[in-house]
Amino acid sequence: MKIRENLEKREEQTLSSYAVLSSRSKGREREEELCDIRPCFQRDRDRILYSKSFRRLKDKTQVFLTPDGDHYRTRMTHTLEVAQNARTLARALRLNEDLCEAIALGHDLGHTPFGHAGERALNAVSPYGFRHNEQSLRLVTMLEKEGKGLNLTWEVRDGIINHEMELTPATLEGRVVRLSDKIAYIHHDMDDAIRGGILSPDDVPEEISKIVGKTNGEWLDTFIHDIVENSTDKDDIRMSDDVYNAMLELRKFMFARVYTNPVAKGEEGKAVDLVKTLYDYYLHHEDRFPGYLKNLLEQGEPIEKVTCDYVSSMTDRFAIARYEELFIPKSWSVY
Repeated sequence: MKIRENLEKREEQTLSSYAVLSSRSKGREREEELCDIRPCFQRDRDRILYSKSFRRLKDKTQVFLTPDGDHYRTRMTHTLEVAQNARTLARALRLNEDLCEAIALGHDLGHTPFGHAGERALNAVSPYGFRHNEQSLRLVTMLEKEGKGLNLTWEVRDGIINHEMELTPATLEGRVVRLSDKIAYIHHDMDDAIRGGILSPDDVPEEISKIVGKTNGEWLDTFIHDIVENSTDKDDIRMSDDVYNAMLELRKFMFARVYTNPVAKGEEGKAVDLVKTLYDYYLHHEDRFPGYLKNLLEQGEPIEKVTCDYVSSMTDRFAIARYEELFIPKSWSVY
């Protein structure tokens, strides 16, 4: 069969000259036999999708901690919306969709329980600091598959580590994901805030809405079209100045009205304390680590980093269960 080779030839014939071709990837850290069906970036996407880290995203906070309702976003649904935005943009710009999707699915694997509250907690207590993009890379490189890692291509790893706005991915596909991430959370966090009664569409300042629209659906449409119009056949992924500045102002508005809102974020202090307490406990109880993390300690990895590996991997529910098991008194009875 020459399925993979035919798919690679199709990329050469149809993709933009600025796209990354699967056949020209910089490769993996450990050389391995090529798949006869899937090009390398499709293979990476599949590895991430089937990973334990990806499955855990379904029970990790996006913005709203333990919301009372089934329709609020989790870290997994956020990731899927980022991937959808990225694929839409990649197809319109004739970039590599598989590469975009792989980066998007992997970009938040390293997030902690309780969202950015957990990230702030670990960053405060670990002498090495903690950033979720760095942890995402650490997961796919050395923690997944019981310490073997996923052995992803260089391009996917670059996109994962550099998805924060202050960083610059080496590929246009990585830059698509970087913007898709911001567009996704502005869009769905507003939707969740409206659902939770924290905001209404009329609350958006007029100077913003006259550029990007009044509803979050209009925002998404404006952002996607603007990127396509300003990035087609270009060597970068760009937005017009007016729309980009409006997006930044919208982000500031969301921080002021949602991300620091006491109704939406009132429980975060408890989450921070919980994560710090678990970190301190496991820092002094390495015997409670899973086997593959004990192996990392034997290989010389600092106990502080391995403790972050364990605590950050927890879902919200698992972290609460461990805390209750360790620190909440249990009832007893005498028969």
